[in-house]
Amino acid sequence: MISPAHTALHNPWAGEVGLVIDGQVQVCKLTLGALAELEAALEAETLVELVKRFEAGAFSTRDVLALIVAGLRGGGWQGTARDLVQAEIEGGIVRAAEAAAEVLARAFAAP
Repeated sequence: MISPAHTALHNPWAGEVGLVIDGQVQVCKLTLGALAELEAALEAETLVELVKRFEAGAFSTRDVLALIVAGLRGGGWQGTARDLVQAEIEGGIVRAAEAAAEVLARAFAAP
């Protein structure tokens, strides 16, 4: 279940997903720049393949990390993957995977 903190400061109609990192609500959003960064992080794998992996539940922790970092950067965060690895995500890996799937789905959903 998504806590109120995850929804308080984001706009799902704009493709945004909230994620609490180190006690602070952060916004994840896959902008065009964030999508380009995501493609680079996944070493030229297509986003269609990534979507299929999430739909099938066959995603890796690398996929989750890349999606969260790209989404956070699209939301204005200035950190890196290394920063995120050391951070505490409220809800742990389960919430991180949920947020990754949400931000990916919202990036390609019709308004």
